[in-house]
Amino acid sequence: MNVPVMVTRRGDATAGVVLLKINRLGDGCMVLSPSTSLESGARIWLRGTGPDWVDESTADEFIERQARFDTDLWVLEIEDREGRAFVEEKIE
Repeated sequence: MNVPVMVTRRGDATAGVVLLKINRLGDGCMVLSPSTSLESGARIWLRGTGPDWVDESTADEFIERQARFDTDLWVLEIEDREGRAFVEEKIE
């Protein structure tokens, strides 16, 4: 199984949040942002672009809005037709 993953935005070398852009290659995108569960304190991923898959321009607009607030922001893009994020933490 080979799945391309690229750094599409490079933030600060020692700081900055990492967003995951899941790209189903023409069948929608989703952007995940890290957070902490208020209930358990565990790390989780939130669907920053909402519960449904969105078009790529909507995902990119979300990323650009976040980058205006966090200039140290990193973005990893995962190109996977199945929409897998390859994270162990819960996605909410």
